[in-house]
Amino acid sequence: MSITPELGAVGFLRWIWRQLTSMRIALILLLLLGVAAIPGSIFPQRSQNPMKVQEFFTNNPQLARWLDRVKIFDVYSSPWFSAIYLLLFISLVGCVLPRTLEHLKAIGAKPPLTPKFLDRMEFHNDLDQNPSSLDVAEKWLKKNHFRVRREANSISAEKGYLRETGNLLFHLSLLLILVAVGVGSLYGSKGEAILNVGERFINTPTSYDNITFGKFQREGSLIPFSLNITNFVATYDPATNAPTDYKLTVQSANPIGSKPITRIIKVNSPLTFASTKIYLQANGYSPVVTVRHKSGKVVFSGPVVFLPQDGNLTSVGAIKVPDMKPQIGFVATFLPTADRSAARGAFSSYPEVLDPRLLLSVWAGNLGLDSGVPQSVYRINTSKMTRIGLKALALNQSYDFGEGSITFDGWKSWVNLQIVDDPGKMYALAGGLLAVLGLLISLFTRQRRIWVKISDRVEVAGLAKNGVPGLKEEVEALVKVLKG
Repeated sequence: MSITPELGAVGFLRWIWRQLTSMRIALILLLLLGVAAIPGSIFPQRSQNPMKVQEFFTNNPQLARWLDRVKIFDVYSSPWFSAIYLLLFISLVGCVLPRTLEHLKAIGAKPPLTPKFLDRMEFHNDLDQNPSSLDVAEKWLKKNHFRVRREANSISAEKGYLRETGNLLFHLSLLLILVAVGVGSLYGSKGEAILNVGERFINTPTSYDNITFGKFQREGSLIPFSLNITNFVATYDPATNAPTDYKLTVQSANPIGSKPITRIIKVNSPLTFASTKIYLQANGYSPVVTVRHKSGKVVFSGPVVFLPQDGNLTSVGAIKVPDMKPQIGFVATFLPTADRSAARGAFSSYPEVLDPRLLLSVWAGNLGLDSGVPQSVYRINTSKMTRIGLKALALNQSYDFGEGSITFDGWKSWVNLQIVDDPGKMYALAGGLLAVLGLLISLFTRQRRIWVKISDRVEVAGLAKNGVPGLKEEVEALVKVLKG
């Protein structure tokens, strides 16, 4: 009776490494990575929309605290997501690199020797002996791109080495994509800025509405450029109200201070500076208003960004005037083309500005700007305020609400620019293209072997790896040549 010795620490680590670098574990980790990314698409992420996260905490305080403990609002930087990512990377490296080294050694190697019993192989044929059979067979095999190994009484030929090459290229490309994603997350940045037509943007952190940096990127590494938003034109189909084109015209300077160049940005045509791309994400309207104190002093004047609520750009926003006593806030709705129905009330019937209206609900009290709690610029907390008026303003109309007055002066178009610096994107693109190429090579390359052996008779047989079709036809063609 024998007793199996314990593995020991070294043996156990070796067993763990073999398990981790198996293709089965790599596939499981790839599936886990996809599953782990699902919460990032369901719940708001701090790196993308911190205000949405704050809103989730306000609406669901108990649930939000529990979710925050497991990093649901920071999925892609969480320890568990990073662990899966790193394990997948290690698994692919340990699985693919040894196979790649072995394949490189095998590329220049000769085909294996002819088996002793060819009658056990596929499509075995037995022919009459002919002294020139090996010469004829060798010539035909080389003509058909087989790698040939000739011995005294036999020929061993192999074809389809590219199948394994394609398979390895596919997996190495996955490694390149993982590296590219890691480089982009560590050394890249992503931010957004809403700009009215006529405003200027300078690529510094303070110019963004929100921006996130990679772990190893710093604020000073941003590419220096500036944009002047000169014009924005949106065209719509009158029959369906659907947008047909967005065209943003900017004056760009790179580096800052150089001669500006007129550039056009469209939805699928970003503006590029090195590895930084500027995308046109969304658009809307900013009503221009002037608020006066009852003494006649102007306390606020300018455009205020409103957020669209539907395809016809019915937009809502907030106008905050903390310099008045009491503080004044306007909860407002902007209608580019005003319409009304009994069921819906006031709404916009077309996304272009044809008949604008500004609907106002006036509130007086404490805006809560000094509470230390961050709040959205598009909303007003009216819990400590009193409504003192309602009014719908046409263009150039004013409304006197007692403490002062407000005038609807006009509107400006705004655009939301997403500015992404991703130094790994070109490597990811190269990895994706190489992965597709490797997959096509692996799928359409047929790997097989053919042997010809002379003893008392001439024997011909073959073997198709992975059961790929086509071997039977090639053996029959060779046999026909030998008979001829």
